[in-house]
Amino acid sequence: MNENEILKEYFGHTSFRGKQEPIIKAVLAGRDVLGVMPTGAGKSVCYQVPALMLDGLTIVISPLISLMKDQVNSLWQAGVRAGLINSSLTAEQAKQTYRAAYSGELDILYVAPERLMSDGFLNMARSVKIAQVTVDEAHCISHWGQDFRPSYLKISEFIDNLPERPVVSAFTATATAQVRQDIKRLLRLKVPFEAVSGFDRRNLRFTVYNPKKKYEKLAGILANNRDKCIIVYCLTRKNTEDVCAKLCAAGFNATRYHAGLSDAERRKNQEDFIYDRKNIMVATNAFGMGIDKSNVGLVVHYNMPKNIESYYQEAGRAGRDGSEAECIMLFNASDVRTNRFLIDNGDSFNPDLTPQMREDIRKKDIMRLNKMTDYCRTSLCYRKYILDYFGDTAPDYCGNCSNCLADFDAVDITVEAQKIISCVYRIRQRGKKYARATLADILLGADNKKIRESGMDKLTTYGIMSDSTKDDIYEIINFLKEQKYLAEEGEFSLIDITEFSADIVKRKKRLTMKHKKRLTEEQKNISVVYDIDFNLFAKLKSLRAETAAEEKVPAYVVFSDAALRDMCRKLPRDIPAFLNVSGVGRLKAQKYGEEFCACIREYLRDLS
Repeated sequence: MNENEILKEYFGHTSFRGKQEPIIKAVLAGRDVLGVMPTGAGKSVCYQVPALMLDGLTIVISPLISLMKDQVNSLWQAGVRAGLINSSLTAEQAKQTYRAAYSGELDILYVAPERLMSDGFLNMARSVKIAQVTVDEAHCISHWGQDFRPSYLKISEFIDNLPERPVVSAFTATATAQVRQDIKRLLRLKVPFEAVSGFDRRNLRFTVYNPKKKYEKLAGILANNRDKCIIVYCLTRKNTEDVCAKLCAAGFNATRYHAGLSDAERRKNQEDFIYDRKNIMVATNAFGMGIDKSNVGLVVHYNMPKNIESYYQEAGRAGRDGSEAECIMLFNASDVRTNRFLIDNGDSFNPDLTPQMREDIRKKDIMRLNKMTDYCRTSLCYRKYILDYFGDTAPDYCGNCSNCLADFDAVDITVEAQKIISCVYRIRQRGKKYARATLADILLGADNKKIRESGMDKLTTYGIMSDSTKDDIYEIINFLKEQKYLAEEGEFSLIDITEFSADIVKRKKRLTMKHKKRLTEEQKNISVVYDIDFNLFAKLKSLRAETAAEEKVPAYVVFSDAALRDMCRKLPRDIPAFLNVSGVGRLKAQKYGEEFCACIREYLRDLS
């Protein structure tokens, strides 16, 4: 079979998406590959399809047990022979997997990076034909990536120990240009085919709130979304415990996940969420990377994460099947302080990092935190801000984020901008630079020790904006940074003038800024409408749940929500028609087709 036939036979799709096909053709031609594709774009197909066509075993290096389990489960459901090697296996289970690999009974073998150089795995890898080594979550190899893992640095050594060098493919959802260079260099990719898909997830709506009472806001959001699978991300274990306890006491069907729980409890809680026994998962970032649950309809960040890479990856757990979904951030200033503390006190336990490496990573993390904070405060389109960060292009208006949907006033800030830039210039003349908070204090005329001792209370611009609020000044400073009239430097986010500052002060350029009004109730409650019969959709979901319970697999492994919606649109009554449903391959049609077609036939009979 060719790649298109494989795609339909095993994965139930009639055509490839985005950069999938050229990546697959490159792998089949023997070229190394670097694929940067957003969550939900189908990275796994790019190495799974070649794995079924190449002569030999494909080894997939993956950082999380949960990812491997989900992938292997789904692959067996599709008729693909897959296995895994990680710390969750008993000794006997590991032996069985090794025996299957030795005897050629596996097409794909997932492995944790820590196991690569173990004697057992290395002996197996040297004894069988390895056709492809795939590195998933490849950003983990870079010091500048958001999830650096020293164990990933052993991958090139593992490949060097193989009798023949296989094709090496590397994939990640989020990587800046610097991280992409690191991946190619550290994995020693040979003239790789590089495919960087657009980072845009058009099915996701981005919203940022700055609530005074976070929990009350969260509870209200969840109350309006009781029918959805939801992830609530918290920054710390304590927040995770507190939020989950409050939600459960309020009658929400929630569970929790963080590194402080026992392995058994984490596993149980994760399975409760994956198998839809609980519809809300409250978790730290220990949960989620590689989770293949396709029907998450809402991701709420109870706290701001420390960088945009992490945020976009975590928010991307929503809508993996292509369905419309929401990503909501609940932000306040305490999140910045907490993240700064975690950055300043992180990674010190890691013996694989030198002091210089730790300091370099810390400084980079602070700069990324500043970018994340600016995202939460921007008046620009949230989607554009994210895509600009990753070097992608985007229009100024997306129509699917709270900034684009909000009502704005156009405010002339020319005079205020002149005052702020003049103050920065006067501070600079004294040989100083300050962060936003101190700059605002000087403009407001605050009387504090730092300002008095530095002599900043003697500036002509001291107190020049005493009739404003600190929040107003912050908003204008952020706008001036976005428009390049001010710059932010270093880990302490010191504000400085730019080559464009004179346009405002000397050339009297007029500036108008969007000032956000409160969202109307109608805008807050915009809901996604699908052109399907929801009564039939409910019946198909119920049948899917029964089938999944019988087979002891998550419901989305049987069929995704997107596949059920396509059934509602196409109304297949027999197996040939059922095979035309997106996401239905030959094996699934054989296993489930008659039951689901019968359900549709019965429903249509009842309507007539």
